[in-house]
Amino acid sequence: MKETIKKVSIDLFYKQGYFATGMSDIARVSGIQKSSIYYHYANKEDILFDIFTTTMKNLDEHLESALTHAEGTEEKLQSAIKSHVIFHMDRQKEVLISDSELRGLTVDNYRTIINLRDNYQQKFQNLIKKGIDEGIFSEKDYKVVSYGMLTMCTAVSIWFRASGRLSKEIIAETYTDFIVNGLKQKESQLARNTHQVKKGGGKRK
Repeated sequence: MKETIKKVSIDLFYKQGYFATGMSDIARVSGIQKSSIYYHYANKEDILFDIFTTTMKNLDEHLESALTHAEGTEEKLQSAIKSHVIFHMDRQKEVLISDSELRGLTVDNYRTIINLRDNYQQKFQNLIKKGIDEGIFSEKDYKVVSYGMLTMCTAVSIWFRASGRLSKEIIAETYTDFIVNGLKQKESQLARNTHQVKKGGGKRK
């Protein structure tokens, strides 16, 4: 029954918003008495927090699974981007709730979710920074790059429709190619960097 309550809550929060949804609404659609909800959740925020934490943990697990099968920094970032985009198409309702209803959380719960988000984002930042250090990606502020990258990829949940002309895989590949190709060093820049390294190597210290 707890999963039913959560599923119904996800649908209602998605359709009419967290604040516009009452416990009576959740009980009615779940086909139970309002009092029965309290065997599973202390209050409405408890349901919202469960949705947030489950979604973030699933998102992180999805990412880790994708990274397990990738080799090298560039391939790992490609896999990470694809994982993020596909998850946000597969779980549209939950991620849209997570992006729009943070204000429904009390301070401690809010901090918990922000910490989970920060830890997830840090994994992208580490990959971008490593790619820059290895000379794969051009010199950019890796934190700013991660903010822009994740914001753009997350937005797929707003416009994606399963009935659309492109499959999830093609959309994910399009995002990945666009981002990674934009990050990669151009041949002319690589040549200049190589020349500078060689020139610097001949100098006496």
